[in-house]
Amino acid sequence: MTARINDEDIALVRERARIDEVVGSYVQLRNAGGGSLKGLCPFHDEKTPSFQVTPGRGFFYCFGCGVGGDVITFVQKIDNLGFAEAVRLLADKVGVQLRISDDVHLSVQPGLRQRILAANQAAARFYQSQITSPEAVVFRRFVDGRGFDRTAAEHFGMGYAPKDGRALRRHLNAQGFSDEELVKAGLIRESGWDYFQGRVLWPIRDSAAATLGFGARRVYDDDRLPAKYLNTPETPVYKKSHVLYGLDLARQPIGRKSQAVVVEGYTDVMAAHLSGIDTAVASCGTAFGGNHARILQRLLGNNDAFHGEIVFTFDGDAAGQAAAIKVFELDQAFVTQTYVAIEPNGLDPCDLRLQSGEPAVRELIGRRIPLYRFVMANRVARYDLDRADGRLQAVRAAAPLLASVRDGSLVRGYLRDLAQLVGMDVEEVRQIVAQRNRRAIPSDRATPVRHPAASVTDPNVPTLEGMGLPWPDEHDRNTSVERGTLKLMLQHPTLFNAAWNGVSPEDFSQPAYRAVFAAISATPYVPDRWTELVQQATSDELVRQLQIALLVEPILREPDEGYATAYAARLRLLGTVRQLAELKSRLQRINPVEQPAAHRQAFSELISLESRRRELAQLSIAAD
Repeated sequence: MTARINDEDIALVRERARIDEVVGSYVQLRNAGGGSLKGLCPFHDEKTPSFQVTPGRGFFYCFGCGVGGDVITFVQKIDNLGFAEAVRLLADKVGVQLRISDDVHLSVQPGLRQRILAANQAAARFYQSQITSPEAVVFRRFVDGRGFDRTAAEHFGMGYAPKDGRALRRHLNAQGFSDEELVKAGLIRESGWDYFQGRVLWPIRDSAAATLGFGARRVYDDDRLPAKYLNTPETPVYKKSHVLYGLDLARQPIGRKSQAVVVEGYTDVMAAHLSGIDTAVASCGTAFGGNHARILQRLLGNNDAFHGEIVFTFDGDAAGQAAAIKVFELDQAFVTQTYVAIEPNGLDPCDLRLQSGEPAVRELIGRRIPLYRFVMANRVARYDLDRADGRLQAVRAAAPLLASVRDGSLVRGYLRDLAQLVGMDVEEVRQIVAQRNRRAIPSDRATPVRHPAASVTDPNVPTLEGMGLPWPDEHDRNTSVERGTLKLMLQHPTLFNAAWNGVSPEDFSQPAYRAVFAAISATPYVPDRWTELVQQATSDELVRQLQIALLVEPILREPDEGYATAYAARLRLLGTVRQLAELKSRLQRINPVEQPAAHRQAFSELISLESRRRELAQLSIAAD
């Protein structure tokens, strides 16, 4: 089951973490009037401030790039964190003890996670302090032998666990940590002995730089544990299938460069970063899996299947090929393009840096090839290509790989690659692959010319999901009353009656505003939870963003019930005017002689609408 943070704790974090203080630590804010603050947006380049924070409602919104949300959303975006990580970061700042639970029962005692993280951090400092001890000469030899200096070791938080099997326990006991807490943190064993003894260590941190556990390498021939590498056991905060070494350092570069490089070991991460590949990470004591893929997908920070890339470094041997095939099977979990970089001599990034220098590491990543091509060549190599039946079998074996390619425009190029690998005509290969996959593949010999249809909307303007409509223009005078009414409803819902002063969906000509009103009218008013519940009333993320924009956008006067009544009346008046125009047009098309009943009915409706128009016009005067 998936662990989750208690909803009450999340609400408490939102309450205690003042959005103006959190945002203000990143952005220079100034008073914008009406209880709002303004500054230059941290998410896009601008010279005129369009980034607005409304502390009273706990939201921010940029009217330039359309990014908005609450204090948790801001921390997620500014620090490239997941929701849970952002909540934990803020909780630590404002002193909230989070309760982590699953769907059935409380899985982590309140406060235990914080104690484990604190113990891990204290352990990391202890291990780092030991690298200058006389015993740690073996540590220094290890570091020097791999081309790293003390500065590099300290940058990556490397440490040394003394051979004295109780040194860490005594140190942490003296700092107030109990044996029970240390066992649950994976720092000591049930027997009371330190978990790591006589080993070189690397702290494994999450993207918020919290120390979750450690990776340790064997350096003594007489080490009683034969395993070359040893990792922290599973704990409430450390699960090896959910962590990546180097993530704390690579988090921001990954988001900025839309690239992640996956290497195999701790020293490879160090070598890559020191060589300028600051997007490098590594799995910790386990194969790269689906959870790792989802972590990187989130950090890449987009949902575009053809933007961003993940580069894997594999050996060219059988083990490397097997690893590549396993990753390829996960490929559909990626919202990225996946590549592989192979060093011809089988050197990993650490050895390559040591032997050929840092430019060689950068060149290795620069020579990356699509993962599918590496796997396809591996699959084709299994067959005897000197025989006609061998070539046919090779093409059929490679066909499923082509079927899995996400970008259909690349398939023809991949077909040519496959044809070249097996030594066959491209058209013949295309037909075999199409037959094998039971779908047509366009031929190179008759590629149709397609003319893109004229777009009715600006492609650079965000659209409302499932509706295909552009984001409404806040400066559009024709819909300014619709926008103003929604601002009042969202920011001051208590000024309206239970029926929202008679406003209906038909009063909104702009579909985006109509969608916002639908969420408002479907949400019961609950003090202190109004904005949260309105956000939950729609599954459309862009409708949520529009809500936030309207919540943050200032109202130019202090409203009261009379003002809200007048504004709602003006909105209904405009709707009535549109109905009148439509009715008059219909009335002109009715022949009173041939259709007397229809004419009388339409004329009666006209009189009724005119009466409503006059009434609403009188009520709307106070909105001026």
